[in-house]
Amino acid sequence: MRYRFVREHCKQFPTAALCRVMQVASSGYYAWRRRAESSRQRANRALVVQIKAAHARSRKRYGRRRIHVQLHNEGVSCSRNRVARLMRAEGLCGLPRRKFKATTDSRHSLAVAPNLLARNFTASAPDQVWMSDITYLACEEGWEYLATVMDLHSRRIVGWAMQSTLERSLTLRALEMAITQRRPAPGLIHHSDRGVQYACGDYQAALGARGLVTSMSRKGDCWDNAPKESFFGTLKCELGLHGLRPPREQARREVFEYIEVFYNRQRLHSSLGYLAPADFEAQSAAPPT
Repeated sequence: MRYRFVREHCKQFPTAALCRVMQVASSGYYAWRRRAESSRQRANRALVVQIKAAHARSRKRYGRRRIHVQLHNEGVSCSRNRVARLMRAEGLCGLPRRKFKATTDSRHSLAVAPNLLARNFTASAPDQVWMSDITYLACEEGWEYLATVMDLHSRRIVGWAMQSTLERSLTLRALEMAITQRRPAPGLIHHSDRGVQYACGDYQAALGARGLVTSMSRKGDCWDNAPKESFFGTLKCELGLHGLRPPREQARREVFEYIEVFYNRQRLHSSLGYLAPADFEAQSAAPPT
């Protein structure tokens, strides 16, 4: 409707100019604005307030699908298309993803393990399969590297570490955190790429000491580690640091907040039925009713 178009854009452009473009009289537009709102319009105004609140709570990370699920979880009845339309009208959207450079250095003579997963990215319980990988963030002082360990069942980050170099201590610290927090039983499959940080003797000795079984991706095949690649894409997108180079300490604080507060405990994960990893684990551990 022409009047509605004018109302939706009157904050960006003069009303008189919009009326001329839409070929409607200003007097007719203002008369239309003075009419009583319909019940649908009042409901939409109230829903927009709830949408904006949910979008703000996600730190503007969620798009229409997760906003719709969040509202549904809060008892708000509305369709996904309605949420999408209202978000579009308000200029609200999620954060887009971008591509990032690889950090894997597989140019070494160390032994590599076979790929035990063969792209079967499922686990029936926690601490059956862990996936490890490394990514980077650009900071004022240079690159900051992040190593994480993900539980494949719940997609929870069970261990992580950050430092300014790609030395093997980075991945060892992340693994030690995961082992300390989860205390896995022998036989857990640890899957990673075949980079030197994972193939080195120190890392393999740490896995062997706990009876963990090594699995590695094929050379140059990011799809063999797809859940971790997806997590890193999500993290970098939702941290909102594209084009920015924060100080190292700020980047570390942002990553801590994202992983420990938001991702593990709050973020709705589509592959988990739109539950947060911690909630999914709790639901999996609950006895059947």
